[in-house]
Amino acid sequence: IRHEVKIEEKSINDSEKENASAKPVKLKKVKTIKKDNEVEKVEGDLSNFPLSSDLQKKLQARGVKALFPIQIKTFHHIHTGKDVIAQAKTGTGKTFAFALPVLTKLENSGIDGLKSGRKPKVIVMAPTRELVSQIASDFESLISKNLKVLSIYGGVSYEKQTTALKNGVDIIAGAPGRVRDLINKGHLDLSKIEYVILDEVDRMLDMGFSDIVEEILSYIYPSETDKKGPQTLLFSATMPNWIHNIVKKYLKPDAIKVCLIDENGSKAASTVEHLAIQCPWRERAGTIPDIIRVHGGGNQARCIIFCERKKDADELASHSAMKSDCHVLHGDVPQEKRELVLKKFREGKYSVLVTTNVAARGLDVPDIDLVIQCHPPKDVEDYIHRSGRTGRAGRKGVCICFYEPKEKYDLQKVEKLAGFTFKRIFPPSAASIIEANLNDTIEAFKSIPETVCESFKESAIKLIEQFGAEKAMALALAKISGKVEELKNRSLLSSMEGFTTYMLTTNDEIKFKGYAYSALKKYISTEIVEQVKSLQFVKGRKSLVFDLASEHDESISTNWVDSNFNKLTKLSELPEIEKSEERNGGFRNGGQGRRPGGFNDRKFGMKRSFGGSFNGGNQSKLVKFDQ
Repeated sequence: IRHEVKIEEKSINDSEKENASAKPVKLKKVKTIKKDNEVEKVEGDLSNFPLSSDLQKKLQARGVKALFPIQIKTFHHIHTGKDVIAQAKTGTGKTFAFALPVLTKLENSGIDGLKSGRKPKVIVMAPTRELVSQIASDFESLISKNLKVLSIYGGVSYEKQTTALKNGVDIIAGAPGRVRDLINKGHLDLSKIEYVILDEVDRMLDMGFSDIVEEILSYIYPSETDKKGPQTLLFSATMPNWIHNIVKKYLKPDAIKVCLIDENGSKAASTVEHLAIQCPWRERAGTIPDIIRVHGGGNQARCIIFCERKKDADELASHSAMKSDCHVLHGDVPQEKRELVLKKFREGKYSVLVTTNVAARGLDVPDIDLVIQCHPPKDVEDYIHRSGRTGRAGRKGVCICFYEPKEKYDLQKVEKLAGFTFKRIFPPSAASIIEANLNDTIEAFKSIPETVCESFKESAIKLIEQFGAEKAMALALAKISGKVEELKNRSLLSSMEGFTTYMLTTNDEIKFKGYAYSALKKYISTEIVEQVKSLQFVKGRKSLVFDLASEHDESISTNWVDSNFNKLTKLSELPEIEKSEERNGGFRNGGQGRRPGGFNDRKFGMKRSFGGSFNGGNQSKLVKFDQ
């Protein structure tokens, strides 16, 4: 990771001389012997930091053997009392970056965590309930027995929170709205705060919390001119102007900025593969389960699906094609149920979560294999933070973005602003779905005890006797996979079910799309040819790709004859499309090219839909991919 990021440390103060006290982190080099070879411990090794043995054991129990770059680069500064502004991509371990040094300092200060009615020493503010809950959970997994953590957010009763405050707490993780309410009602006293931590600061601004946050900060800091207030730590993926204003108002002049984002590189996590698939909305529920199987690594893949609207999330989660352990999470779901759904999702009892932006930030759910975004977000930061739910803590992940032809500009905008290029993919073929299900079945078979297998042998013999060995096994695999109906093709161009994508190739450059019609009609009936859809140039313009209803596959296979000049191929993978096609939703110059011999589309009774479809004559039968 360290070779892929730009690491910068600098003072907020313009004068470099005032930075003389801000020394770089000093890491000891510890050597050990392994298999007779002398090796040097990694920079982030836990023994390189002043962590208590108890804290190290708890980290190791969570599978943490070394700190990540953002944690390495901030630990010394926070531990020595510096104010810090840290900028890093999502999924890089920002929570532990502030939790570990702060907890270490609290333990060393000899804080009396048993005193009743004690005032909090640490306050962490974050924009969403889910992130607040996650931060509190992370602190609780690391603290000693004499420290108390309290999460504060809306949507739940005040009573539990006010009772905990009366009994005394040391660390508060809170959402700005409920924190302000408890202050105004006299339940929360921040007069003893020693550490102020703002997490996902840019998101708090996006969600309209800036005024509330500044009101809360005014209760903690003596004045804007008196910089003797608590140690302040800001963590964010981006740095809008509001953050700079907060820095000027509340942080000390020698505050340290740590940046692990290369401004000229990708702003998304480098551990995530970004894919895009064109698919109309009405086809998505049927396509997504196969996408999860093939691109998520199997039927048991853990996946988060993001929708733009709560209504869309509800409809998708309840669709018959979705798995039974698929659950929905958004703002209209009661808080108690939201917490239960998240708990079961973290535990692996639910494998698919359909949600809105409510879960886009801060959720650190282990082992998310796949993130699906049902539309390209208008705000590129939303895309970055959604995709960051996978590929966390150094693991690899996949993010797939669905789009319609009219959303191609939004997709290109994400590419430009986020600094990466989507790999365009197509819907899984029947063969790839079958292979994914087979791999799932093989892994499942390995986990079945031999005693269980013995119990079913007699039934297996009966099946073989009735159907034959191969057919019995094929039927069993179909049933296990849930594919008991005929497997239908999906268009590689539009993801429409029941369509096959073909490619017509010639020896010379094709000038007009109409050439495809004249070439096809030599062997295929006019009735079939006039049903051609989504006709597009392949890069180089020596080939055209298009869709036809799969019901015509047999007729085309029987009647078409390749020549020295024209070849027709049924595609299983889509070649690179001419760039001008992508800009125009599948057609050059709005699709008004002429056919050879001077015949235009209107003479042949052909109509085009917005998404670049063809349909013969009848306007009411158009397939519009933009709906």
